[in-house]
Amino acid sequence: MPSTRDLATPLGRARMLFSMLSAPKLRAGIGRILAGEGAPEAPEVRGPLSQLDWLGSDGEVDVAGLREIAEALALMRSDAAILEVDRLDSIPVKTEESRQVSARIARIVFARVGAERTLSEAELNVAIAMFAQDVALVRRDAVDAGALTRSADGAAYRLAAS
Repeated sequence: MPSTRDLATPLGRARMLFSMLSAPKLRAGIGRILAGEGAPEAPEVRGPLSQLDWLGSDGEVDVAGLREIAEALALMRSDAAILEVDRLDSIPVKTEESRQVSARIARIVFARVGAERTLSEAELNVAIAMFAQDVALVRRDAVDAGALTRSADGAAYRLAAS
């Protein structure tokens, strides 16, 4: 089976850029570099900007690096993203975050199989396994978060009414 594409690196680069653009000093520093005026002297600006590995201090841009970032962002917005992203190896430790992630997974599952369907535990487990390794945790968290309802005997699951 072909391995999935590394999306973490280009997405991390995009997050870094957008974080920097939210800070006025860093945004001005990026503008200065892109204008060919060189890197700012202030270490608190120069240091973070040096982490933009696609942008040289002389204003030279690694076009291939930017293209990779743009392609990763486009892929993540497409229907094909699910084919490129690995399953979650772990769910956040904090209960509220874990429940949010699990509820989102449950909603995606039912959006794909039909919101009106009732799934057996085995069917739900198979569907959740496409997204996460710990299917039992996701299933329980989704119920606890109110995203799923479970029959009294625990054999059937439905998407909760919104």
